[in-house]
Amino acid sequence: MRKTYLFIAALLLTTSSMAQEFRSGIKGGFNYSSLYVDDVEDRKIRPGFHIGFFGQSQLADAVALQTELLYTTAGNRSTYDVGPFDGTVDFNLNYLQVPVMLNFKIADALELHGGLYAAYLIGANTSTDGDFGAGFQELDQDNFNDLDFGFAAGLGANFGNLQLGLRYNLGLSEIADSANARDLIGDSKNVIGQIYAAIGF
Repeated sequence: MRKTYLFIAALLLTTSSMAQEFRSGIKGGFNYSSLYVDDVEDRKIRPGFHIGFFGQSQLADAVALQTELLYTTAGNRSTYDVGPFDGTVDFNLNYLQVPVMLNFKIADALELHGGLYAAYLIGANTSTDGDFGAGFQELDQDNFNDLDFGFAAGLGANFGNLQLGLRYNLGLSEIADSANARDLIGDSKNVIGQIYAAIGF
């Protein structure tokens, strides 16, 4: 974990030193996550959230490099229907995520974002709610890969120091790291859609 924090600090320091014009701020919003194997399908969507900080260095008039440090949720939601009984089961993954994005200004108030992310798993659990009752169970993190990584892309609209935007994260790393986990989720990877607000200082 210490190496992860040092890596994140180095990324943020590098970003701030690459250009004279630098700004930072906070961002957060809603997540809509699921798992996929071969094809991404909008099924078993789990609602969640993300929150954290960003630093942005202006590289040119219309191009900026943005590095973020986010706490973000992932996983999926399943439903059960057994006779007259129904309910939901959430598979919850919590990550410390570092996206590194290039931002391209395409209009006075619009930006396109594209880049990569790396994320470190800090928690895994399941939660249930339904006619059979509610419950919560921590999962052994040794069953899952510590590191997740993938592509990220999005669109932002600027209103002064406020930005509202959408982002899509496509994981490239398999989540399971044991036979037991593969029996549960196979070769699944993360996919997350985000709606966010960011405030620059």
